[in-house]
Amino acid sequence: MVAAPKDTSFSQEANKLDTPALIKDLIGTAVITFLILTPIVAYETIMNQGTLLIESRWGWVFLFTAITVVGRLLLHLFVWQRAPSPKTASAAPSKGESAAGASFRKNFNTILFVFALLLPFILYFIPGWDKRGIDFAITILIYIMLAWGLNIVVGLAGLLDLGYVAFYAVGAYAYALLTTVYLPHWFGEGVVPWAFYIVLPIAGALAALWGVILGFPVLRLRGDYLAIVTLAFGEIIRLVLINWFWFTNGPQGINVPKITFFGLPFNASDEGFAAFFGIAHDRIYSYFYLYYVILALALLTFIATNRLRRLPIGRAWEALREDEIACRSLGINTTNTKLTAFAIGAMFGGFAGSFFAARQGFVSPESFVFIESALILAIVVLGGLGSQIGIVFAAIAIIGAFEVFREMGFLSYILPEGVEPVQFRMLAVGLAMVLMMRWRPRGFVTRRDPTVFLKEKKSVSADLVSQGHG
Repeated sequence: MVAAPKDTSFSQEANKLDTPALIKDLIGTAVITFLILTPIVAYETIMNQGTLLIESRWGWVFLFTAITVVGRLLLHLFVWQRAPSPKTASAAPSKGESAAGASFRKNFNTILFVFALLLPFILYFIPGWDKRGIDFAITILIYIMLAWGLNIVVGLAGLLDLGYVAFYAVGAYAYALLTTVYLPHWFGEGVVPWAFYIVLPIAGALAALWGVILGFPVLRLRGDYLAIVTLAFGEIIRLVLINWFWFTNGPQGINVPKITFFGLPFNASDEGFAAFFGIAHDRIYSYFYLYYVILALALLTFIATNRLRRLPIGRAWEALREDEIACRSLGINTTNTKLTAFAIGAMFGGFAGSFFAARQGFVSPESFVFIESALILAIVVLGGLGSQIGIVFAAIAIIGAFEVFREMGFLSYILPEGVEPVQFRMLAVGLAMVLMMRWRPRGFVTRRDPTVFLKEKKSVSADLVSQGHG
């Protein structure tokens, strides 16, 4: 006798919340919100002719409290009380759909690459966005490269690093000190126009060395303890840059030579780029060149990371991320695995720091504060741990949000006097992160392609991997 097939479809009734419990929850929400907002929003200090005055703003407190309560009520009614739809066998994707999805992803990556190559020319023909738009794209690419470098440590190896900006600073100051002090002293001033191409690999090597130096003390640490030590390391580097005045010039910073086109400066002189090629001088040429240099460095990071994932060291990183004890039992040297993750991730941070210094023409400790590390880590988390393409979208969303708030000057007419819309950019980013963690805790891209596969390549659900939390 053949048994009837088991019904594997999922069904669940909506969790009903009775009215008294709902009212109790909303009252508790209102009380907690009111208590939190009272010391933050209710009072404002104003300096009036040398006298410090306190102005009350209880209206804003009640308004924000009401918005929070209404939002909580809407969540109860339309999100938390909705029963999940049953999943039937017919909803499973077929092999044809999987092949179509793989083809789309492959073509999408190609389209994204072509768009990145053509982006400066597209922005060039948009009035008012030729230089500004390309410069903004350069900034986004710097953060993408930094996030890809940090993704090796956090996304692949599962080591939480809150001091990644330290390697960024090492690369920038390596370029600054070598181009302004040591290279001219050793080889003369003639080497300065070529300094970027000489210093770039040196900056990456020095950052990798500091990555190993950081890795040794934290070999036995995991989770929160590792995060605290790496955070302290980042702050130590910043404080050293501020206080070691005779070496780093302290908070005054260092003026450094900007990047050249293989020795040809982007200026109006007879030895400049425009004069050499017989064209009219225009600053847009330097923007184009900077864009393609950072694009090449970012692609180098992308290709190297994908290649490393398929090598034994990449598989060791992922094994370490999933379960360190099982990793040890398989005979993997976890010491070397952690040190290589820190070193390679730091190397790409050093490359980005060297480019940052050559682009800005000036470096100072204020460019390497903790908020930069937090921003890079937020890009990695929102993009999806271990996801390369997800990081691209997360960087565009977060860094693009900052630019959007600069364009929202019309809000100044409804905001209190002295409050600029740009001041709310970090608040908006934080709110977006909270919403993302609520509805998409795995990030923008949750799908993971296996590093190695047998006969057939099948995607692994994000729910089946711990991604650094195991």
